Amino acid sequence: MLLAAIKQHASLKPNDIALRGENICLNWREFEQQVMAWQLYFESYQGQVVAVYLNNSPMWAVIDLACQFSGAIILPIPSFFSDQQILHALHDAGAQFVMHIKGDRLSSMMALTENDAFKDGLVLSQIECQPVALPEGTSKITFTSGTTGQPKGVCLSFDHQCQVAKALAQAVGLAEVKHLSVLPFSTLLENIAGIYAPILNGGCVVALPLSVLGFDGGAQFDVSRFMMTMSSYQPSSIILLPELLIGLLAAIEQGEKRPTYLSFIAVGGSKVSSHLLSRARHLGLPVFEGYGLSECGSVVALNTSSEQQIDSVGKPLSHLKVSIESNELVVKGACYLGYVSDPSSWYPSEVRTGDLACVDDDDYLYIDGRINNTLITSFGRNINPEWPESELLATGLFKQVVVFGDAKPFCVAVLVLRNMALSETALTQTIQRINEDLPSYAKIKKWHCYDAVMSAVDGLYTVNGRPVRQRIYDYFQLQIEQLYKEA
Repeated sequence: MLLAAIKQHASLKPNDIALRGENICLNWREFEQQVMAWQLYFESYQGQVVAVYLNNSPMWAVIDLACQFSGAIILPIPSFFSDQQILHALHDAGAQFVMHIKGDRLSSMMALTENDAFKDGLVLSQIECQPVALPEGTSKITFTSGTTGQPKGVCLSFDHQCQVAKALAQAVGLAEVKHLSVLPFSTLLENIAGIYAPILNGGCVVALPLSVLGFDGGAQFDVSRFMMTMSSYQPSSIILLPELLIGLLAAIEQGEKRPTYLSFIAVGGSKVSSHLLSRARHLGLPVFEGYGLSECGSVVALNTSSEQQIDSVGKPLSHLKVSIESNELVVKGACYLGYVSDPSSWYPSEVRTGDLACVDDDDYLYIDGRINNTLITSFGRNINPEWPESELLATGLFKQVVVFGDAKPFCVAVLVLRNMALSETALTQTIQRINEDLPSYAKIKKWHCYDAVMSAVDGLYTVNGRPVRQRIYDYFQLQIEQLYKEA
């Protein structure tokens, strides 16, 4: 499907730009030629796992597609993984080779043997990892951290990825979209929605190093730099995490020019507050919430310009069927092949998501949070902490919010402020304002402010930005218990 689309676009509009990087542009004819040349190169690696540890660039997209067209199995490695997580992913997936930049972080971590060298420092190096059992048809292995912080290898077929991309392209409906990739290509969502879907509809993918977009390699994000980059390239679509959307809204509210060239801003990755979406709509931004998980090829449902409901995550994509069983969302249709080295998980017919959900009469899907995260207060009230957390995060004052209250009389929170100099009065007023919209059993009565950002490095957050709740509770147990003693 994707190869046919590339060939068709190369034939019909050979000189139109397909991929735009920081220092290079590939038109459709050049894109096709590059993919075919690299496909031929990777044919000798058919059936072997080739890891890719590269920054966003046109070459990332070329290598990704060429590997899969040739029968090699690609393993994207996120740069935001810790050293331990990178090593775990490489060994767990049985990677035999890695495509990376000579002298980079991976080079210093491991004793690598260079097989081939290419221009701009690109090298293919051999890795001493033992092959592992993979389900038949595996074309890509994507690692998802889940809730434990230990990455887990999800095996995907190429056909499955193409089905998701096709359904996304149809749902969004933007002809020849110009998409700026904000998330790393190693993130499955950006890989499929930010490369494959634009290719199918003949659009242009703007693939820039993350530093150009305002990321500093850590937890900091320079919104002004991001706005300048967007203004330079003027994309029609982007994909954001809620944290990035908060920064974008704050910048516009503080005087940055609204990006009127954007036609579609997809947001997902964690629960999005309806207040945050309302702020975006008030500013005239075309923000659409979606929902997905790696086992379903990254996207399950999405709001669109023609079908949207602000409190929902949209309607399921056309290639899927969803059902609710004991309040849990179950997805049927195209799904993952199984987990690395876990034959008991191979070839499932459905995905039990672990998410609390419901579907209304108009087929809009609503996600209420993770089943395992549900708190039951000592008064017997069920609360999903992601609800009050998302409301507090939507204020823009907090970098991180984690709510606790299981078997306790009320809820408390561990807070990381964006501005550590925020006065206690302002903080209290903000929490009181949010509490006004929450029922009594979900109000935040006490809180503890932490003066550092919780991260995957310290094991308190997953690599994709979700709190590891039990570890956070263990880490702050004394402070949390003290909050209840003071009540």
